[in-house]
Amino acid sequence: MGTQGSSEGESVWDYPRPPAVEADRRPVRVECGGQVVAESTNALRVLETSHPPVFYLPPEDVRFEFLRVADGRSWCEWKGEARFWDLVVGEELRARAAWSYPRPTEPYGVLKGHLAFYAGRVDRCTVAGETVTPQEGDFYGGWITHEIRGPFKGAPGTLGW
Repeated sequence: MGTQGSSEGESVWDYPRPPAVEADRRPVRVECGGQVVAESTNALRVLETSHPPVFYLPPEDVRFEFLRVADGRSWCEWKGEARFWDLVVGEELRARAAWSYPRPTEPYGVLKGHLAFYAGRVDRCTVAGETVTPQEGDFYGGWITHEIRGPFKGAPGTLGW
């Protein structure tokens, strides 16, 4: 059962825990430094209680010439170990602008090789032409569009929810 297309929108409080993954065929685009660094109509959305959706783009739709593996890792209790990516466009460096799961745990194996971008660390991210609002905070990477309703985890004082 997908959550897209509801006339009243999607409440992040209706998303499941553990998270669900669903295909999203709307055009998704990531721009930085005057370049399109990723563009896809084959994104996967991860939907988790209290979080705006995170969009994961398949590797064939990402321009890896702008990316380099960054130092450090993080751990997700559901998906496993994440790797970070720096975005380098011309002289501009956006540290840890993206992340991926090289060996995601099941049932999240479908995310292997896909990249997610922090909307607040690039110039612009869009879904179906709509510029997204980044999820607050510097840990989660959700993208907020007009159809998504909160309140959202991530802002100061919400990490204990």
